[in-house]
Amino acid sequence: MDAELLELQKQFEYAQQAKSSIRLSERNVVELVLKLQELRIIDFDLLHTISGKEYITPEQLRHEMVAEIKILGRVSLIDLADATGVDLYHVEKQAHHVVSDNPELMLIQGEIISQAYWDNVAEEINERLQECSQIALAEIAAQLNVGSEFVASMLEARLGRLVKGRLEGGQLYTPAYVARVSAMVRGAARGITVPTNLSVLWGNLQQLLQEMNGASGVAVESSFFQSLFNGLMKEGQVLGSLRAGVHWTPNNSFISYDTLNKLGISQPVQFLQSRYPEGIPLVTAFAHPSLTEMLDAAVEDAIERGSWIDSLSVLPASFGSQDASKILSLCPSVQSALKDNKGLILGDSYVFSNGFVKSVYDRMEKEMDSFLLNDKPDFVQEVKAKNDSGRSNELSDTGNEKKKKKGKTTGKKTAESIPDDEDYIPAKSKKNQRKGKDASSTQVSDTKTGAKKEARMQEDNLNVPSEKWVMQKILTMVPDFEEQGIEDLQIILKPLANYMRPMLINSLKERRKALFTENTEKIKRLIDNLQKKLDESFLNLQLYEKALDLFDDDQSTSVILHRHLLRTVAASISDTLFHNLDIHNKLKNGIEVDESQSSESITLNSAERTTLAKSFPGSLSKKALAVVETLEGKRVDAFMTSLREMAEESGLFLKKLDKKLERTLLHSYRKDLLAQVSSETDPVTLLPKVVSLLYLQIHNKALQAPGRAISTAVSRLKEKLDDSAYKILTDYQTATVTVLSLLSAATGDEEDCTSDRILTKREFLEDLMPSLKGLVLGTSQS
Repeated sequence: MDAELLELQKQFEYAQQAKSSIRLSERNVVELVLKLQELRIIDFDLLHTISGKEYITPEQLRHEMVAEIKILGRVSLIDLADATGVDLYHVEKQAHHVVSDNPELMLIQGEIISQAYWDNVAEEINERLQECSQIALAEIAAQLNVGSEFVASMLEARLGRLVKGRLEGGQLYTPAYVARVSAMVRGAARGITVPTNLSVLWGNLQQLLQEMNGASGVAVESSFFQSLFNGLMKEGQVLGSLRAGVHWTPNNSFISYDTLNKLGISQPVQFLQSRYPEGIPLVTAFAHPSLTEMLDAAVEDAIERGSWIDSLSVLPASFGSQDASKILSLCPSVQSALKDNKGLILGDSYVFSNGFVKSVYDRMEKEMDSFLLNDKPDFVQEVKAKNDSGRSNELSDTGNEKKKKKGKTTGKKTAESIPDDEDYIPAKSKKNQRKGKDASSTQVSDTKTGAKKEARMQEDNLNVPSEKWVMQKILTMVPDFEEQGIEDLQIILKPLANYMRPMLINSLKERRKALFTENTEKIKRLIDNLQKKLDESFLNLQLYEKALDLFDDDQSTSVILHRHLLRTVAASISDTLFHNLDIHNKLKNGIEVDESQSSESITLNSAERTTLAKSFPGSLSKKALAVVETLEGKRVDAFMTSLREMAEESGLFLKKLDKKLERTLLHSYRKDLLAQVSSETDPVTLLPKVVSLLYLQIHNKALQAPGRAISTAVSRLKEKLDDSAYKILTDYQTATVTVLSLLSAATGDEEDCTSDRILTKREFLEDLMPSLKGLVLGTSQS
């Protein structure tokens, strides 16, 4: 068997390698195919391709056409001819067979389109419809390049399944949009109280919708309004008679009590209830339930859109706010919104969605930073103190009056029992409000008025948003109130402001409390660090002050030394204290401060110190201004007194210098000076250090002397030093003064000989430096 296979393989290979002795041209092949067809050896149809080099059967052509249609979904016959390479005549002929054999395909205007393609188109139309609420069929037809009638038939077959909408009058609408327009039609029809031509009404609604939708909105046809109206009338949601399709005569859905009184009916409510038990008795009129349905639809629409509505704008013009309040209490959408916390009623007739109120409140809350940053430092303590004092005063002032009115206010709230914040909580509804007021209600009103005045007085002393501020902000954020043409904006702004204001105040209190808590640890660290800095610097100031007593007999020198100490050490202490107390003040106010700022050394001028002093709260400001004043004076002791008073007012403690601390500081000061003198290489700066060290060694006092007082300080050492030491000191001091004088007089010109003299004097000082150091270091330093 294997041998046979091998033999066959060899023969096949030989046949492949063998060259043909006969070759056929393309023309020979065509003639051969035609001959085979004549002999009926080929008994099926063959189609030429456009190139003429290929044959294709009709079945294969149809197969390739169907495959192309499945890929694209929609393809023209011309494109199919190009794709298959067959003449358009044959493609058109086979297209009819393809469409007739497949119910999922259709031939339209030279194109074969599958049902799957229309399903995809329907889904895209549905997505777009849900975004824009309405689409014109003409626009869809233009985009798809087909007729509007065909688009309508295609959509009708898919409405409710792939397209969630309603087709009416050449427009496609979402159910929500239909419900919205239907509510408008219902409200407009119910609002008509006299015979009206509906064409005029539809024109007004068209204009209103165009304004609401803007330039992008599609104009709604009158037929759509008419179709909705007919449906509402059939369902009994609008009552009346219609003639010639457009002449509408409504059945009035209410009657005022005044009308019945004029007819001689003394008890109109009982009269109407006996005849119309389904009616609703209001304050001024008797209404049909359809009014409630009309208002309910308008309120539901406003809440869904996150907006607001004035119920009086929907109800008849003769209705008052109390009538509106009563009808609102009966609306299912209002009851549901109040229960689910989706809406609220303010000012009897206004209904606001919680989303609308929240958006306004959130924007307003962001603008509360001004109240937060400008708050007083001890906010919590001040609030507590003021509230306590307010209550005690109120009790003492009204004690006698309560005795006189005893028995009249039993069971009623008095001003003393009303919490501070209760004044600002607005009532959500006044549906149980009576027309008249009895004596007890008047009395309660008077006591509440007293509580309001007391609360306002307390608020004036605190930094909280006023009612006027809240109303102005609302009007700025919601310009619609003015655009709606409301005559008295107070009617809508005041209830809304009174509703938001307590929430804003509570938010402000919470933010203050949170910021205060957050900054407590920072404040503690700040105070601890400040106390450490003051302890060290104020002890040094007291140490340097003791050396001033040596010059009490020389008034001019004493003033120089006092001022020098004030402008150096004292100024540094003041700047540290002022800077850190300013940070402390900001932290208490809730202002973010970089903690590294408190550790920075800062230098202030007099104007900056005065500005900071004025920014401090209460009596601390006066104490700080006194420090600034003594800092500019002539006495260190006066400055120290004012500094102590300011520190005590700030809750800080300034440590007093005792003998033990003085010895420790002097030892440290002497050690530091010795190190500085030993390492000093500048001959000019060496002299004051040596003089200070001599005073420390001779008088045991830490002298801080400026350049102007060095001469006097040196002269006072004459009695304490031997002649040679004193001569070294005076010679060095005279040469130093000369060098400084030459430096101040130098012009910098090359011809100026001052530089040579300076160089000579500096060389003299450098030669004398070892001897000067030897006066305090105990060696000649040679």
